[in-house]
Amino acid sequence: MHDEKGTVVKRHRPVAVLLTSHWLSLAGTALVTTAVLSWLFLFGMARGSENPYLGILNYLIVPAGFFFGLILIPIGAWLSKGHIRTGIESGNARRKLFLFLGVTTLANLVLGTQFTYRAVEHMGTVSFCGQSCHVMQPEFRAAQVAGHSRVACVDCHVAPGAAGWFSAKFAGTRQLLQVTLDSYPKPIPSALETNRLVAAETTCERCHSRNRLIGARLRVIPQYDGDEANSVSHTVLMMLVGGGAGRGIHGAHLDPDVEIRYTTADSKRQGIPWVQWRNKKSGETREYGIQGSRIKGAELIMQCVDCHNRPAHTFENPAKALDRAFALGEIPTGLPFAKKHALELLQVKYASQQEADVKIRDSFRSRYENSHAHRRNDVERAAGAIAAIYLRNVFPDLKVDWGTYVNNGGHTEFPGCFRCHDGNHSTRNGNTIANDCSSCHEVLAVEEQDPEILTKLNLAERIANLRKP
Repeated sequence: MHDEKGTVVKRHRPVAVLLTSHWLSLAGTALVTTAVLSWLFLFGMARGSENPYLGILNYLIVPAGFFFGLILIPIGAWLSKGHIRTGIESGNARRKLFLFLGVTTLANLVLGTQFTYRAVEHMGTVSFCGQSCHVMQPEFRAAQVAGHSRVACVDCHVAPGAAGWFSAKFAGTRQLLQVTLDSYPKPIPSALETNRLVAAETTCERCHSRNRLIGARLRVIPQYDGDEANSVSHTVLMMLVGGGAGRGIHGAHLDPDVEIRYTTADSKRQGIPWVQWRNKKSGETREYGIQGSRIKGAELIMQCVDCHNRPAHTFENPAKALDRAFALGEIPTGLPFAKKHALELLQVKYASQQEADVKIRDSFRSRYENSHAHRRNDVERAAGAIAAIYLRNVFPDLKVDWGTYVNNGGHTEFPGCFRCHDGNHSTRNGNTIANDCSSCHEVLAVEEQDPEILTKLNLAERIANLRKP
């Protein structure tokens, strides 16, 4: 460029042009710009969306592009440093460069922290933990019908503090590699089996205090028969929960002054050959073993999850799941032999969930298409409910079947309480761990169609009304 006298005058190009004169810097700038615009566009869609992949795109993939672009820009600038140095020979150009770098650095810090925060926040959501990865589908679906369905996965599976967070992310990275290489175990073992479950005192006991006195609780358990009328009977129990330093189930096992240790013979902790009870105040200690024997191994301290091992991921057995569906009105009791037909369909071996969904619905419909055509809506609702029971409990491709995951709550489907309270655990002087039913509950009725106790408590009519559509 020349002035009026014909003298050559250097033209100072804008700082942004100088810094992006190399193709790597240009590519990085394009990536950063595209990432920011994409993030702003997708943010409203991903926020609150149930689609886990939209969250992965907006909170993980887009930020990755943003940070990768930021890395490319200085690399390109360094590769073209000679060209940039020539373009900023004047002091004014240098000032512009420093101002430009300061402003862009501040802007990138703001955007970068937002990207990082949103990514960390998203990785703690239930949709990311349960739906992003196919192998977590069993636990995710089981969580939808459990008592902690509104509790985030990280509240129980990630220990508080930075150490817990980093440990969880390292474990997640290892699991991602296993899934990528298809080397993960089938079925996926529970956290209790692999000894990776966070201690109950830092998870469960943040909400459920062991010092709380709960007292006694009435339980009314409906059970539907496989007869034509799908007749209902009830088991009524008074559960002696207790709590704190008092008596009852919680008081005996979780008294703050008592420590119970045990050893186990298997990873699922179903065989417990040795138990130690110790009063931390008095020092009194009792050791119970099966025939005086003790299996060598690590001693475990009893905590909430040793009994309540499925508080947030409750897998059902088919009969109980159907009882629950009948009680909720999802399957009308007016469909003859509905319990019998449903139970048969649930126990068939299917090659996949897709096959099960189609065949369960079609087979159940076929039972009533001629005799109950006028109740098509009821039949359709029942068929959907039965298929849903299968789809949240059985996953053939992951080798998850009825009973794959043990549930130690109670003692109806698995040994549960009887792992210790079996009458075979005794001390050297002959004292035995109690196996008297009345230690934990009072049985008021067992599978009675019209329990007298419910009438006395003025509950019979109310419970009957609950079953009406």
